[in-house]
Order: sequence, then C-alpha cells, then structure tokens
Amino acid sequence: MILQSGPEDRQRIALAYQEAQTLVASIPKDSGDARPRIAACIKRSDTYRAVDDIACVGWMLTAIEERVDERNLSTWRQLRKVINKILTQLPLSKPAVH
Repeated sequence: MILQSGPEDRQRIALAYQEAQTLVASIPKDSGDARPRIAACIKRSDTYRAVDDIACVGWMLTAIEERVDERNLSTWRQLRKVINKILTQLPLSKPAVH
C-alpha cells in the first residue's frame, strides 16, 4: 500500500507510524515478549481500517516491526531489511528510534 500511495497518503502513514512508535515505546515488553505492543498496534490499525483510513498501514507496519524485532523468526534478518527499505519510502521527520 505504501508503494502505491501518493505523497499525502505517505505523509499520513508516516505520522501514524511515528505515533505508533511513541506508543510502543511506552509499553514495556513482557519478559522480551512484544505481544502487548503488537496487540495495541493491531487494535489501533483495525480502528483506522474500519473507517478506511490509510493510517492503518503505519500502525500495522509498527506491529510487524515489533514482531520481527523479537528476533525469534528464522527469517527475521531478511524481514528487517524489507522493513528498512519500506521506511525509506516514508517521509519521516526524524529517524525512528527502535
């Protein structure tokens, strides 16, 4: 969806992504498990998706990023590279701290 989006939609996605990053930073991991963070992002993504708001993509991207960053998937390194490439497509106002 990001690659098919125009500049305004990418800006909306970037803002949602940054908001999601702020939220997940405020939720502690449960013994290394990011499940509470992931669930919070998916819930917010679903809320935006229900009203057909492109911001849902930023929230889902953060949920995926949190899952990959647990580093217990066999392909987590490859997935991290894909996420990093996706992030270059977003007009982020400052580097994401993660």
